Amino acid sequence: MTALVLTDLSDTQTPFLSPRRVSEVLGVTLTELAGLIGIARNTLTAKSGARKVDAALSPVVRILAMAGEMAGGEQRAAIWFKHQPLPGWAGKTAYDLVREGKADKVLAYLEAVRSGVYA
Repeated sequence: MTALVLTDLSDTQTPFLSPRRVSEVLGVTLTELAGLIGIARNTLTAKSGARKVDAALSPVVRILAMAGEMAGGEQRAAIWFKHQPLPGWAGKTAYDLVREGKADKVLAYLEAVRSGVYA
């Protein structure tokens, strides 16, 4: 399922991830997505910024892919990403942590859950 999510979120005309498709999956505007990943809004749509945007989107897509595998689909993963507080983070969601630049912490949490640490 991971490959399916990554394929679905790629731009059909370039080898890069599509900010528009990621924003649609998450149910956020491009402006909100830009704030989430720490990229200027105009950079999201500029061809010259494609590599930078791809690098910034990659952790979000990896989180969605892992969460989708465990939750049973990308819609459930998106809901989890935006609304489910993570244990040990004072009520913060994965969305909150990614916005704070802590995508690596969310990925570590998902790896731990997948390994059975929090099961």
